[in-house]
Amino acid sequence: MRIAMPILNGQLSAHFGHAPKFAIVDIENGQVVGSQLVDPPPHEPGVLPSWLGSLGVTHVLCGGIGARAVEMLNAVGITVVAGVNEPDPTRALEGFLAGSIQAVEGPTCTGHEHGHGHGGGCRH
Repeated sequence: MRIAMPILNGQLSAHFGHAPKFAIVDIENGQVVGSQLVDPPPHEPGVLPSWLGSLGVTHVLCGGIGARAVEMLNAVGITVVAGVNEPDPTRALEGFLAGSIQAVEGPTCTGHEHGHGHGGGCRH
């Protein structure tokens, strides 16, 4: 399993599409076997799902994400686990692996907000 997490200032980013970094974590038998912090390509519709797919990512753990992004990620075989409220990426990952994280599969944002007061449609 290869998990991608959007990172902003060392924490899980509140919104998938606007993260300046992504943590890519390799999991085997429930254990972390490798990780790296990478710069994503510029944010444009469809770019991040294709890029993550090309990296072999199987899951995305994130706070907020829109429906279209979820559709595009699912289309390249990536499962989205959204609405993660744990800001610490290590604890979020541990919670996901332990099955104790409270999150949803699918979108958490109903609009495409670029302003980031997260008003309007995000529920995270």
